[in-house]
Amino acid sequence: MKLNEKDTGFLRKAFALADEAKSKGIHPFSAILVDEKGEVLMSEINGYLPDLDMTGHAERNLMTRASKAYRPDFLNKCTMYVSAEPCAMCAGSAYWAGIGRVVYGLSEARLKEITGNHPENPTLDLPCRMVFEAGQRKVEVIGPCLEDEAAKIQEGVW
Repeated sequence: MKLNEKDTGFLRKAFALADEAKSKGIHPFSAILVDEKGEVLMSEINGYLPDLDMTGHAERNLMTRASKAYRPDFLNKCTMYVSAEPCAMCAGSAYWAGIGRVVYGLSEARLKEITGNHPENPTLDLPCRMVFEAGQRKVEVIGPCLEDEAAKIQEGVW
């Protein structure tokens, strides 16, 4: 499936949120949860700081909040827009929360090229599609999308 105009707009909102995090000295990653009507329900940025939480990825934090607020049947009709592809941990959290659709910008493979072996982001280059395909229900994945735009957000961080 291709990126449509609505998806493009929400993905760019995720990019803007990640860029805002970067301007505050926070790792530049973000995730936005949107319902089937196009309403933004919640958003998150990376939570590594201030406690150095290596599991504080934006998507994982968002899915923890979402799974407490909504049931899986509702989340199955929602889309998570992410500045960069969910890692295996984040894809797992999205799967368990019940998300139905993921749209992301920067691929894990390209992120790994950008970050190298940085100790704050030892990128796990395992496509989220593989994680979702191992599950018992379908999660639609669209990405990488607007990858050059997404990559620019990472410049100067790693």
